[in-house]
Amino acid sequence: MRIHLIAIGGAVMHQLAISLHLQGHNISGSDDEIFDPALSNLRKHGLINADFSWNPNHIIKDIDVIILGMHAKADNPELLKAQELGIRCVSFPEFIYEHSKTKKRVVVGGSHGKTTITSMIMHVLKESGKHFDYLVGSKIRGFDVMVSLSNDADLIIIEGDEYLSSTLDPRPKFHLYKPDIALISGIEWDHINVFPSFDIYQKQFEIFAEMISKNGVLIYTADDKNVENLVQELNIPASKISYTAIPYNIENGITKVLYNNVPIEVNVFGEHNMKNLSAALEVCRQLGVADASFFASIASFNGAARRLECIFDNGHSSIYRDFAHAPSKVRATVSAMKKKNPERQLLAVFELHTFSSMNKTFLHQYAGSMDAADIAIVFFSPHAFALKRLEMFDESFVKEAFCNKDISIFNNISELESNLQNIVNSNTNVLLMSSGNFDGMKIELLFDKLEN
Repeated sequence: MRIHLIAIGGAVMHQLAISLHLQGHNISGSDDEIFDPALSNLRKHGLINADFSWNPNHIIKDIDVIILGMHAKADNPELLKAQELGIRCVSFPEFIYEHSKTKKRVVVGGSHGKTTITSMIMHVLKESGKHFDYLVGSKIRGFDVMVSLSNDADLIIIEGDEYLSSTLDPRPKFHLYKPDIALISGIEWDHINVFPSFDIYQKQFEIFAEMISKNGVLIYTADDKNVENLVQELNIPASKISYTAIPYNIENGITKVLYNNVPIEVNVFGEHNMKNLSAALEVCRQLGVADASFFASIASFNGAARRLECIFDNGHSSIYRDFAHAPSKVRATVSAMKKKNPERQLLAVFELHTFSSMNKTFLHQYAGSMDAADIAIVFFSPHAFALKRLEMFDESFVKEAFCNKDISIFNNISELESNLQNIVNSNTNVLLMSSGNFDGMKIELLFDKLEN
């Protein structure tokens, strides 16, 4: 097929383009901006030209289908040309469903933990020798791409994002997948730009659960009152299975889970990751993986990129980065880091980057979320506020919203870099939390400081 991707530079979109290219399809794509690693990945496979900007001349009648990313708006010049020519346009979740509608579909949903749980399932299935397709939102060790589609696999593992599909299809992505096995890891209000109230946001998970196939299974956390309330009111034919955190202990910074009272060392840590492990275990059970095989495989799981990912460690200090952006995830991540090495100073830095975290009304949801850190810092970029056309916060407002008068506030990356170098010392764990990139902060400067 000849396939063109509008907004090809997205994290999943460019990986989908590469996957389809590797299958032998004729792929092209465009965007207004493409940043690394997407830019380098696409160039490596020869999938974009030097001029990849949106241009209606890219759209010709020979194109079989156009995959439309959420970044492209309704007035996109290529989209308008495609509509004029009558070329079929679909969102990427619609494309994924069409490819997988004859397969067993496992869809992992929830306000947090989706990527990690999906990654854990994929890791165990690969270790168990099972053949499957997948879509996940982050790079995982042992997998070359984040999207893999084949004609012969009878199973697909999908990370089910609740954000909207495309400008032509305003349904949440996970509403399009129609799961056979669905998982809800937690419900916490997010994406307030499209879900202006918690009730509207929670409703999307209700619809998701109602789409489970007749003989399917809903796996859900028993430790989230919002999920519990939702499940209790659901009237669906699917079976329901709840889970809680796998028992574990921490000794000298090493986490061990307990399987039949036998301690097994794992590379992930924190109460939230013990819940993620339990969620992945329940899914794998449904897919025929024995518990002993699951625990033997999960011991070698090293996590997904930017999900409590260790990027520096010298034995007495470390630097971790995490995708944390929702209030509960920030709270859980900070707590996990402190419990891992309570004897070390914990320096936690959080960037306000999402629309929700940069909204004045929503920011109070973060109250107390960084209290477990010995030193807490919040950073935000004036440029990001300008792009989102939001009113920038002042220092006193942020401290009030976080209910932490000792928290430090920065909106200049050079000043933040200088401050971190002054306060970082040996016996310190540094935690960097953001769905962005801290305005290109030079993290390697911290490596040099900690190594000296």
